Amino acid sequence: MSTHTADILWQRQAHEPFVDQRYSRQHLWRFDGGVQVPASSSPHVVPRPYSADAAVDPEEAFVASLSSCHMLWFLSLAAEAGWVVERYHDAAQGQMGRNAQGQLVVSLVTLRPLVNFSGPRQPTPQDIQALHHRAHQACFIANSVKSELRIEAQGLA
Repeated sequence: MSTHTADILWQRQAHEPFVDQRYSRQHLWRFDGGVQVPASSSPHVVPRPYSADAAVDPEEAFVASLSSCHMLWFLSLAAEAGWVVERYHDAAQGQMGRNAQGQLVVSLVTLRPLVNFSGPRQPTPQDIQALHHRAHQACFIANSVKSELRIEAQGLA
């Protein structure tokens, strides 16, 4: 099995007292390929100025990872079937809610992929739905979470 890593770095600013909860939640995600991503708590969870609007929050990253995993499997399966995908756009969305224990969780993720195909061989709407179903079943991330995940394919662009 493969191992996937990320370095997460947060540093308290000298002027921040910390114990009163008045400290910046901005931090950095560093990945093995050299990519660095500014991260923060969501302003919906921790108010500004202690959160950063321009940074990625864990909830957004969770939604993006589900969408990205689904897309990568969809592209692979489409190529395997002989359909040429020109463009794939997903306006993915995650919703917070409470679970049975009253904990705040990402309770629903909805993927809304809109896919453009080219070439003489075009998939039918049923083919596209079948590809999305197979991609969902194959996605490592989707298979790793308890949240409900919906896929509302937007058809062809």
